[in-house]
Amino acid sequence: MDFILDLPVIGILLQFVAYLVQVLIQNAALIITVSTPIGLGALCGFMNERSGVVNIGIEGMMIVSAFAAWYASALMVGVLPSAAGPLGVTLPLLVGLLAALATGVLVSLVHAWLSISVRADQIISGTIINIVGLGITGYLGLLISQNSPPSAGNFNDLTVPGFVLDVPVLGWLANTLLDHGPITLSMLVLVVVLQVLLYRSRWGLRTRAVGEHPRAAETLGVNVIALRYRNVLLGGLLAGLAGAWFTIEYGNSFQSGMTGGRGFIALAALIFGRWTPLGAVGAALLFGFADALGTGIRQIPPPGDLGVVLSAIPPQVFSALPYIVTIIVLAGVVGRSTPPAADGQPYEREAKAT
Repeated sequence: MDFILDLPVIGILLQFVAYLVQVLIQNAALIITVSTPIGLGALCGFMNERSGVVNIGIEGMMIVSAFAAWYASALMVGVLPSAAGPLGVTLPLLVGLLAALATGVLVSLVHAWLSISVRADQIISGTIINIVGLGITGYLGLLISQNSPPSAGNFNDLTVPGFVLDVPVLGWLANTLLDHGPITLSMLVLVVVLQVLLYRSRWGLRTRAVGEHPRAAETLGVNVIALRYRNVLLGGLLAGLAGAWFTIEYGNSFQSGMTGGRGFIALAALIFGRWTPLGAVGAALLFGFADALGTGIRQIPPPGDLGVVLSAIPPQVFSALPYIVTIIVLAGVVGRSTPPAADGQPYEREAKAT
């Protein structure tokens, strides 16, 4: 087999494939971790768009929720007891998490009101949320950080028992799926729950009906306006979780623009996943893999000829790898992935129609 690896082009390609497998196996848990905000953001988009409401404001919702989680938890340091429980949970961190969830719902309420009640352009509504969210948090973060607020810390990962890790395959699988903080673990649970509910519950049937043909759904007794409001607000909870991940689980501080476009990548994951929870989170894992791959190449390049080839590429390319993958994915699925038929279409009750 060595002579194949020595071939000029085929050898390099085979080495690259082997390196991809190695990165996947060694960094599986990290890939899930860094995919969490993208996956939760994609689930937020799923809740909106399956109901017929376009939401491109996920980035703004995430950054505002991240700021709320960080600042609320910092305010509670010294006010509430900071004794840590399982997963590093403390009362200040719980307050921060609740603040992030409430903020996500509040911003989603604004988007729901503009999109559903006012029937404003949903793209413009989401754009406003992004601009205002990034602007306000950047200004407030700079202003507050000058006073050096105390850190509330962050959630800890679940500790997998050592005897489980010693089992050859089960140990790797348990470490991959369980060695995470509570927000990442909640994403893994929520994606399964939402996938089942979408196709096996009354709520899922009504959501799909409202997203495809709201007029027909209302003739069967479904309150289209109420269902859209409910789902958009539930999506706000998911965006709030995604924001909280940045400042009270993965990190313990706030920086302006720290979401880094992951809200937009979440929209790409939603489209690539064909508007299903499993598909959206699966696509998020693909982007997380691209992130881990870029980091691995920059920090520890592969040996041999493959390392020589990759070292000749500017490191900025690998830093931008998740965004490059996003562009490639969108270029490949646009026109092939069909959104819900009523997605982005304002709805007016039959009784008020002219």
